[in-house]
Amino acid sequence: MNPQMNFNSAVEKHTYINQMFARIAPRYDIMNRLMSAGQDGRWRNLLVKQLQLPPHGTLLDIATGTGDIAFESIRQRPDLAQVVGADFTLPMMLVGKNRYPQLQNRQKLRWSGADTLHLPFHDDCFDGVVSGFLMRNVTDIDATLADQTRVCKPDGKVAILEIPRPAESLFGAMFRLYFHNVVPILGSFISGQADAYSYLPHSADAFLRPEELKQAMEKSGLKDVHYTMLMMGTIALHVGQK
Repeated sequence: MNPQMNFNSAVEKHTYINQMFARIAPRYDIMNRLMSAGQDGRWRNLLVKQLQLPPHGTLLDIATGTGDIAFESIRQRPDLAQVVGADFTLPMMLVGKNRYPQLQNRQKLRWSGADTLHLPFHDDCFDGVVSGFLMRNVTDIDATLADQTRVCKPDGKVAILEIPRPAESLFGAMFRLYFHNVVPILGSFISGQADAYSYLPHSADAFLRPEELKQAMEKSGLKDVHYTMLMMGTIALHVGQK
């Protein structure tokens, strides 16, 4: 598969994404720390805080991967009733299930095999729905947002942490240079999967600008949508209320 976004169909992209994440699962966490210079933990901390979940609330972390956001929510909010980490790439969740064995309240975390386009949950059942670095990889952004909004309770929040399309600026050009040249080499060295980390920058180039994602969230029925730019404008955290 050519990683440069040349998919012939939605099914082909869906299959590639699933298999790609399965291949990089064992080294996924260390690559995230290296690519973000260790800042990804701060982003997850901020994401959970901005949700402002109620006491004994429930959270869905869709495309949970190895469970970083799910685990952070339990650490930060031990009062939550339940956190569901869901993903369609089972090897990623298997890595996650072996992490943080001493974490208190980890019994509140339930793992679920689920496709973000067809969430196997009832309407209005989570106080918060979050995703980290999912949206660039979906085959239908509007349908994905619609299903996340559907399973969110009235007055609950949907939050998205993502790499938007780089700005047409000097720093945006510098970020593209790093993303397209350094990251694939680093990814090849750490994980042995050069194509996965060549796909990553191309997926950002093809994704929405922060304002465009805000508009898509509003189109799905969310209100008071706002976003925070992080890491010198290369990461966006969007939050909207149902």
